[in-house]
Amino acid sequence: MRVLVLKEPRDEKSGPDPYIKELESHGHKATLIPVLSFKFISLNTLSDKLFQPDRYRGLIFTSPRAVEAAKKCLEAEDKIEEWNKSMKAKWNMKSIYVVGKATAALVQSLGLEPLGEDTGTADVLSRLIIEREDTSIQPLFFPCGSIKREVLPTALRENGIPLETLTVYQTAEHPDLEKNLRIYFTEQGPPASIAFFSPSGVKFCLEAVRRLSGEQLSKIKFAAIGPTTRDALSAEGLCVSCTAEKPTAEHLAAAIAGVLQ
Repeated sequence: MRVLVLKEPRDEKSGPDPYIKELESHGHKATLIPVLSFKFISLNTLSDKLFQPDRYRGLIFTSPRAVEAAKKCLEAEDKIEEWNKSMKAKWNMKSIYVVGKATAALVQSLGLEPLGEDTGTADVLSRLIIEREDTSIQPLFFPCGSIKREVLPTALRENGIPLETLTVYQTAEHPDLEKNLRIYFTEQGPPASIAFFSPSGVKFCLEAVRRLSGEQLSKIKFAAIGPTTRDALSAEGLCVSCTAEKPTAEHLAAAIAGVLQ
């Protein structure tokens, strides 16, 4: 059966998208349409902070894009030598918190040792941080996107754990989203299932999906990568057929395969 995957593609250098591969291994024909576009900002400020580990008690990364912003800082200013020589070792003496395996893998590519890759959501990660950290003067440093949820900052603030945030990328609708959706529905018709990967994806795609699906909308099985995305779909009045147990390609493909049997 046909599955439409509404997410960001992986970097071409890292091979085929794992979600497409997993869905195809279950016998489904999966198509990926990119939903979001990103613009990096405040990279000079981010660079300064990455080279001042003594000011912080640790780092928090909740998205691959935030790690990519850090990577750009190291590459753009030719600072990778200094980073490898001393900075990453200083950071590794502290806690480097992450959400999800994709973010953890990118953090490891910076030479850092991530904690919390199995947490899956910012909510669960905040509980891990609260368990491990006590209140102190030094903040945790949290580079993030312009559309971040306040779950993690609020939980830490309520528990007296200081946090310093910096917006390092802006999220917008992919410029070709509407066109690509129209081409897909015109050529292939409504899919058996549509997988959403973020509340932003729901916000940018749903009106077009509703319009293009027409009377077939009720037959589509809507899938969510996690509880936050599921709640965004439910808030729009859609029936969510399945939610991945963990935000991985294996778990999402298994959930979709289960409802399409």
